[in-house]
Amino acid sequence: MTDTAPAIELKGISKAFGPVQANKDISIRVMPGTIHGIIGENGAGKSTLMSILYGFYKADRGEIWVNGEKKSITDSQAAIAAGIGMVFQHFKLVENFSVVENIILGAEDGAFLRPSVSKARKSLKRLAEEYEMHVDPDMLIENLSVGHQQRVEILKALYREANILILDEPTGVLTPAEADHLFRILDNLRAEGKTVILITHKLREIMEITDTVSVMRRGEMTATVKTAETSPEELAELMVGRKVLLRVDKTPAQPGKTVLSVKDLHVTDDKGVERVKGVSLDIRAGEILGIAGVAGNGQSEVMNVLGGIMEGRGEITMNGAPLPLTGAGSDGAARRKALIAHVPEDRQREGLIMEFTAWENSVFGYHRDPRWQSGPLMNNSAIQTEAAGAMERFDVRPPDPNLAAKSFSGGNQQKIVLAREIERNPDLLLVGQPTRGVDIGAIEFIHQEIVRLRDQGKAILLVSVELDEIMSLSDRIAVMFDGKIMGLRDPAETDERELGLLMAGIAGEPDKEDWKAVEENLAAVEAAADQEEGAHNG
Repeated sequence: MTDTAPAIELKGISKAFGPVQANKDISIRVMPGTIHGIIGENGAGKSTLMSILYGFYKADRGEIWVNGEKKSITDSQAAIAAGIGMVFQHFKLVENFSVVENIILGAEDGAFLRPSVSKARKSLKRLAEEYEMHVDPDMLIENLSVGHQQRVEILKALYREANILILDEPTGVLTPAEADHLFRILDNLRAEGKTVILITHKLREIMEITDTVSVMRRGEMTATVKTAETSPEELAELMVGRKVLLRVDKTPAQPGKTVLSVKDLHVTDDKGVERVKGVSLDIRAGEILGIAGVAGNGQSEVMNVLGGIMEGRGEITMNGAPLPLTGAGSDGAARRKALIAHVPEDRQREGLIMEFTAWENSVFGYHRDPRWQSGPLMNNSAIQTEAAGAMERFDVRPPDPNLAAKSFSGGNQQKIVLAREIERNPDLLLVGQPTRGVDIGAIEFIHQEIVRLRDQGKAILLVSVELDEIMSLSDRIAVMFDGKIMGLRDPAETDERELGLLMAGIAGEPDKEDWKAVEENLAAVEAAADQEEGAHNG
């Protein structure tokens, strides 16, 4: 072994699951002390390849070399012994255990836990200071935000002396602020000589943090390039196999009459905390109104009241007719009768029943439509035919209405929900986090569908934590902070800096003397978002 030996080298890795060839003769070299990105659409085989490296799967053929030595990695313990750690997209933490208990779980020094806990506390303190990963060792996992849970997963790997760290879609559930902090952590790890393999489908992350990037498509490795020598457009084409439009292509809006009017809306959650504090807004036909803000500042509650999931106080009119905010008529069924369609922020918890088929999911909320009735029973054959057509129009892959929702990738699950809501020809579409966890080809399609609906004269309310998505899709932007609207902006006349200040509760240009207050305000926003996210996960 020499100093220039790759930290990881995979040679001719192949893996099949029945008739599906997940990995096809893949070879890759990852150099030590670098951040190496692996990018590809959902289903490209990225996670399978890294699961083989971590010992979760056994390759059908091929070799694994670590620091110049051939290794047989039959399970995760063998991977850990080889200095490899992995942070999965869905964390492997025991929620009712504390941070320190999760850190030592499976790595205890003996039958008595006290020495292991004491050792872990010292290591946690050192690692937290070294890599900017401060977390309360006694906090229960269920009370931590998603961002802090991820830090625990990384600390677990470092506690086990991992020198090679694999992260699978690490920002899929993070706010922008949490993602930025994660990148600082990865930068610190690289500076300390650690090797990081970053699996993602987000081009911005690849361009921002990696040294080298490998592109996968349909189970094969299509290219490996230095990040500084490529571009998002080139990577997108390598991923998808065709040119992809990375910006939203739309003409100027032609807004018409006011479709939805909200006046002095207040929303209190089930714990008695006021989440929305006097919000007023209008949405017009033929426009997209985007709501920007850090998660936990009231956007979700506004969306849920309008969609009939939560109750509130104030006044709402839809096409001039008042909509109840409490009691009878304030539920989702009444909203659908008023021609309001709702694509919720969490497709798996609120948009789909994962065990049910695609055709069954295609009519949820609309199952009492006379078209689907055959006497006292539902006309399942008609529903299946309609679902098959919608899946073809919305490019759902595979276009099989009999597959369970859980069998589709995240992007295709999102398309099923969008097809169900858009095909009802609503006057108002509420769409939350439309491209969360969605690959680049599906993002392009989803954006096109939203713009197409706008161009048909429909009103659209968009909520997204992706600021570039808000800026590129919206015709007007409302910025929320602490349950209030800080201001309305024209995307052509603002920038991310101004929106970021509004998201932190700062209106106007702060003086130099005010920057400390700005930073404190931003920290308070992040803390509030962490608390909200932690409560949601709990």
